[in-house]
Amino acid sequence: MKTLIVVDMQKDFVDGALGTAEAVGILTNVKNKIKEYIDNGDEVIFTRDTHHENYLDTNEGKHLPVVHCIEGSDGWQIYEGLYVDGCKIIDKPSFGYTGWNEFKFEEVELIGLCTDICVVSNALILKALFPEIKVSVDSKCCAGVTVESHEAALKTMSMCQVEVK
Repeated sequence: MKTLIVVDMQKDFVDGALGTAEAVGILTNVKNKIKEYIDNGDEVIFTRDTHHENYLDTNEGKHLPVVHCIEGSDGWQIYEGLYVDGCKIIDKPSFGYTGWNEFKFEEVELIGLCTDICVVSNALILKALFPEIKVSVDSKCCAGVTVESHEAALKTMSMCQVEVK
């Protein structure tokens, strides 16, 4: 079975506190990719960047002093129209989820936001934990903080044997 990991497609990253035109621009591609996996009977997992009221006091908050994805807030929610009932949601307090080893993946594709922070972090964790499976990322379903950092992250993943589509 193939698994699609939809990374942090949350309101704050699309058109909220840290939203970008590029993030809005991938919404149709992301929705179509999710539908493709669901229609094929494959697994879809959503990650959700999760912070708390003390965000600005955290290490991340000191480096990125923009309050976002506070648990329970509107900006923390998966962007409207993307979530499909029955899919798993993983709340992660850091860029990369460190519990992927609890899964038994055969093949993984990642999409979402931000290419240059959370997508690349999770792709490299997955590649380290599962060196023999195909790990890929669909570049048309990802957006970075900037176009340049998006492209740099795609190049980094490619160098680490993550297939970039």
